[in-house]
Amino acid sequence: MRTADFDFELPPERIADRPASPRDAARLLVVRQNGLEDRIFRELPALLAPDDLLVVNDTRVIPARIEGRRGAAHIEATLHKAEGLDRWRAFARPAKRLKPGDVIEIAGDFRAEVLAKGEAGEVTLKFSAAGADLIAALHRHGHMPLPPYIRRPEGELASDREDYQTIFARAEGAVAAPTAALHFTPALLAALAATGIAIARVTLHVGAGTFLPVKVDNIEEHRMHAEWGEVGADAVAAVDRAKAKGGRIVAVGTTSLRLLETAAAADGTLAPFSGDTALFITPGYRFKLVDRLITNFHLPRSTLFMLVAAFAGLERMKRAYAHAIERGYRFYSYGDACFLEPDRG
Repeated sequence: MRTADFDFELPPERIADRPASPRDAARLLVVRQNGLEDRIFRELPALLAPDDLLVVNDTRVIPARIEGRRGAAHIEATLHKAEGLDRWRAFARPAKRLKPGDVIEIAGDFRAEVLAKGEAGEVTLKFSAAGADLIAALHRHGHMPLPPYIRRPEGELASDREDYQTIFARAEGAVAAPTAALHFTPALLAALAATGIAIARVTLHVGAGTFLPVKVDNIEEHRMHAEWGEVGADAVAAVDRAKAKGGRIVAVGTTSLRLLETAAAADGTLAPFSGDTALFITPGYRFKLVDRLITNFHLPRSTLFMLVAAFAGLERMKRAYAHAIERGYRFYSYGDACFLEPDRG
């Protein structure tokens, strides 16, 4: 398939730059095999059955965008994957100003050395702090890595440090939020529990590569950036219990879905997993484990729109997005959500 097959026109005013308040007041477009239904996210329990299992990503976003100087040159870098206690891969601007051995001065007690350069502005950085000390330095000197379509012309808002985290956020290491889970509130969690719907947690540290455009014409030539994930024994047991009762596995977000599908065997059984995944899901992929998907509205020509097209059908998703645009749904990270039934065609 061609990248152009996944294009669509989106009016700029449909892009959300603030989350809904309260978060579960966001709209929810239910995309069924036989039609579309407009709902509100807090009505999610009505779409689920007591034995269903929601699988959420409990990663926590770190202030992964840093600014510094190499001599007189201003350098900005967005970290996207940890490679050790003191080193990260990052996308730097302007990368052409950097070469291995250069030192980026970020603050008086915080700097990074360029170890290597890759393609498309990627560099490997070695920091002057490691482990918990590095994370603490990022909290002091870094900025929240909001995606480029969320405009902040006067700089990061103080509220973004809270708004760009999910209620499940625990394990620090992501540089982008698993945005489908941004819509959950304590009240909604209580309603789900009262309905008998269980929640399992997995961890996928979302990388900045999720925002990279697909630059090739043939989607088979696109290279995904690897992200680290973990499916623990508790999550495996929860999935097994739900399946034994006839419940559905509902992935909250494309990150949870990709991690579950990475860890699942061909027969749909799930085992504990820890490691990198670069799974690229496109139409034709056979889903092994996930029965339903909750996700936000995605960028045209993106790997995420390709994933939802694989799950629910390309033409059905194009119709759903056209409906959402016409009805005034809000798009992207701070926008509204979809509840997707799989394509059985």
